[in-house]
Amino acid sequence: MVNVKWNKEKFSFNVPLETRLADFRQIVAEETHLDAFKLIYKGAIMKDDKAPLSAYHLKQSSSITLLPHHDTLPTSSSIQNTEQTSLSNIQQELASIRQGLIPSLDLFLDALPQKQPSMSALEKEHARLGELLLQSLLRLDAISTDGEWEDARRERKAAVKEVQALLDRLDDAWSAR
Repeated sequence: MVNVKWNKEKFSFNVPLETRLADFRQIVAEETHLDAFKLIYKGAIMKDDKAPLSAYHLKQSSSITLLPHHDTLPTSSSIQNTEQTSLSNIQQELASIRQGLIPSLDLFLDALPQKQPSMSALEKEHARLGELLLQSLLRLDAISTDGEWEDARRERKAAVKEVQALLDRLDDAWSAR
């Protein structure tokens, strides 16, 4: 079973890990009704359609992130993307980072020793925090900011800078250890 996360939705696919990526993409496309999207596993974009899923080191119950291309999102006359909606989405993403991730990041950085022989738990936490920050950047990138929406574009740019600064802080502290 391979799980695919798309925003708040989660899809589970019972496919063998020998399935080629191209065939898996087709299965995902049929379920999500998307024509073009990226599949991301552990921060890396899955690109080689000829490779089996196992080539990406997936295991049963692995979770893959789906990132649709902006122009392929399903549209409906009842759903209108407005500048206010985009601003709200940006603010929600930042609030989530500020409330949920920054305290964990601060605890990790405070606990990061200069040198320690056993680093496996710290390595896992570093990877987890880095992955969460990268996913946040991807979500911010997926928020539509029409060319005429100056406020939304400015807010998204500021949000990306804030999240990127957190990622830089994490990586700089990790490198300095």
